[in-house]
Amino acid sequence: MPFDQSIRDDADILRLSRGEKLGVIERIVVLGIIGIVVALDIIGSFLPPGVELGALLVSVASTVVFALYLWSPVVATIALAVVFALSFLTGTETQVLTAAAFAAGMVMRLGWASLIFSYIGVFLVSSAIIAYGDTRVPVNVGIHLILAAVSGAIGYALRLASARGRRLEQRLAASAEQERQAVLAERRWIAGELHDSIAHHLTVVALHVQMLDDPAVSAESQEAIRVAARKAMADLRFVIELADDGPRAAGPQTGDLGAAIDEARAEFEAAGHPVECEGDPQDDRIPRVAEIVLARIVRESATNILKYAGPGPVTIRLRTDDDAATLTIRSPLPDTPRHDLPSSGTGLNRMAERVIGASGEFSAGPSGDEWQVFARLPMS
Repeated sequence: MPFDQSIRDDADILRLSRGEKLGVIERIVVLGIIGIVVALDIIGSFLPPGVELGALLVSVASTVVFALYLWSPVVATIALAVVFALSFLTGTETQVLTAAAFAAGMVMRLGWASLIFSYIGVFLVSSAIIAYGDTRVPVNVGIHLILAAVSGAIGYALRLASARGRRLEQRLAASAEQERQAVLAERRWIAGELHDSIAHHLTVVALHVQMLDDPAVSAESQEAIRVAARKAMADLRFVIELADDGPRAAGPQTGDLGAAIDEARAEFEAAGHPVECEGDPQDDRIPRVAEIVLARIVRESATNILKYAGPGPVTIRLRTDDDAATLTIRSPLPDTPRHDLPSSGTGLNRMAERVIGASGEFSAGPSGDEWQVFARLPMS
């Protein structure tokens, strides 16, 4: 495919359907040459005796016309044709024809198909008029034709080089944008992994810190804080190893649905919520992708329940069949909103993104006097 794309790019470069513009360096070179030639014409007019003013003006005009190519190739070509017509009045048509031969390079560099072919036609007609007209000095038109061909070839080569340069700049810009998007995607991924892995444990710590003053549950809270801190460090180490893309040590099985349910159940019970679990998280029919997504939903739901749920039981129901795996988590709504625990506000969005990204269905919201999280993922 890259080879085919390169062929198409080269074909686009070879087309002459649109005009071109000179680069900054090319403009400087053209203006420098024009200035040098005009200066030589003016200086030369003082050396030999008998130089006509009209011939000098036509010679200078045929050189200055090249500056118009920096603005408009059409206007410049028309102006050159006018100068060529006036040159017959001063007998300098051969000199202007030479300038026109050099101008072929500018036309090939800047013009489009219609202008190029029109210029070639006019140049050949002008050469024929000079060759077979009543001229005072015999002219070798063949030299001018060769000069025009060489000049045109150089102009076309510069056109191709400029087009390839622009194409390379576009590819480099596209590559840089892809790299930037990849970096942003990696940052979003790391932020998401940190949120999913660390925020849950910090919620557990914050919850049990508030229970340390109660002597009846102080020991259990201290143990819960110790376990949550240890798990947070393990998860953080795991995410860092993933981000570094280096050798991975044994880390938490973040996609183990059974382990996620067991962990959530223990945390709910430690927080005083009776737990009712239904379903078999070890069902072999559940694909790995669905298991990972459901495990993350269990963990994120546990975070939200520990933060916001009111007193009462929590239900985790997992149903599987040949078509889909359905997870429903229900928890009691709080009597009053809680604002004393940290919240990033992105949990529900991330759960929805994960489920929808796996071609599943997701919903979350009040259902009677309970909060319900529902996720359905296909088996294939």
